[in-house]
Amino acid sequence: VQLQASGGGLVQYGGSLRLSCVASGFFAEYSAITWFRQAPGKEREGVSCISSRYGSTKYADSVKGRFTISRDNAKNTVYLQMNSLKPEDTAVYYCATDLEDVCALEYKYGFWGQGTQVTVSS
Repeated sequence: VQLQASGGGLVQYGGSLRLSCVASGFFAEYSAITWFRQAPGKEREGVSCISSRYGSTKYADSVKGRFTISRDNAKNTVYLQMNSLKPEDTAVYYCATDLEDVCALEYKYGFWGQGTQVTVSS
């Protein structure tokens, strides 16, 4: 089981980025996938998740209305579209799963990607 997160980078305030989480070794369509982030000196924060069964989604209050999570089952990939980025969004972003349909922002997942850095300049 592997998760490969990518798409991070440096962007200006108000800009956009799309993160990708490519799954291998399992079918992501049968598992919930969750995005987390961790900024320097701060605790890890659940950002958004998408369930497998109905594609239902959850978002942290801090990103509601700005971030959108989606999945492409044909590509075994989950995306996080991030718009209207703010400096406080700066963090390393990780995707995670437990190979089950557990879509929760506060959950100890067993499988994690390596993370991708997002930096938003003011």
